[in-house]
Amino acid sequence: MRKIRLMLPSMNGFFTFEAAARCGNFARAAEELNVTPAAVSRMVGRLEEHIGFPLFDRLPGGVALTEPGRILHEAVGRGFSGIERALQEIEDRRIGIETVTLSVSTGFTTHWMMPHMAELKRDFPKLELRFQLIMSALGGPVHDVDLGMRFVDRADARHELSYIMPEIVLPVCSPSYAEVGVENGRSVSAVRRTIRVIRLSEAEPDWSHLLPPEALDPPPETMDLDDYGIVVQAAMLGQGVALGWLNVVGHGLRNGALIPFGGRASATGRQCQFMRLRDKPLRPIVADLRDWITRRLRADIDAVAGHHPGLGLDALLRNTM
Repeated sequence: MRKIRLMLPSMNGFFTFEAAARCGNFARAAEELNVTPAAVSRMVGRLEEHIGFPLFDRLPGGVALTEPGRILHEAVGRGFSGIERALQEIEDRRIGIETVTLSVSTGFTTHWMMPHMAELKRDFPKLELRFQLIMSALGGPVHDVDLGMRFVDRADARHELSYIMPEIVLPVCSPSYAEVGVENGRSVSAVRRTIRVIRLSEAEPDWSHLLPPEALDPPPETMDLDDYGIVVQAAMLGQGVALGWLNVVGHGLRNGALIPFGGRASATGRQCQFMRLRDKPLRPIVADLRDWITRRLRADIDAVAGHHPGLGLDALLRNTM
């Protein structure tokens, strides 16, 4: 902290820099800060003088971050976000609310969290859940959240992990699609019909080996979508066959909205885990919610294994846990 105080004329330097970087224009930043563009320019110039590097390239239509500016902007953004979260948490505690932010996929939120919300509210009446939603492949940082669901093998110096389940995938579809399909506008039997495969754009592994041979002859049609929540919803609505991550589709398989297509499941070798920053204190509400979700996900797995013994989930779990 002492170094920061020596490097900056005041905290106003941070606020002015952040606004200018976000707005991409000194005039718009000045309007937001209720000062003149010249004042913004002077403050940014003083900050650049103290740091010893230009933070912006001055362009005819505005400003663009230099590489040092980008590094500083990312750090300042994280710092401001942390301060904002801390102030919000203080206010929440004052009024008796406990807030937890999860970084999860849209698919998990839509097809697992939402069906469990009534039960969650009953067990955690003071909890307010917030979501950082990921539409495509599950990944990205977890520094702005309490917990992030990720497929990873091991912890690192900055993060600690809490094991949920193996990463298991299998083709899924609606019961109606498994029995009757539509080809050229007419209903046809499932035998020798063209299968439609619903894919998550380019984020999916090749899972053709999980499909039965008859599903590949004739070659399947494809439907590419950018949001995994919509991929699963399309499968539930009878639009085709999708690759189901068990942590997302377990509830649908348990209640019969989805069924396995082809009877094969596969473990990828990765682990589905909750990830969190080591240097962020683990609040009791975060630990309780983490354990609550983990228990219910595992209950889904046990139920699906009982409903569909041909998938061999028991063996997959034994070999990967």
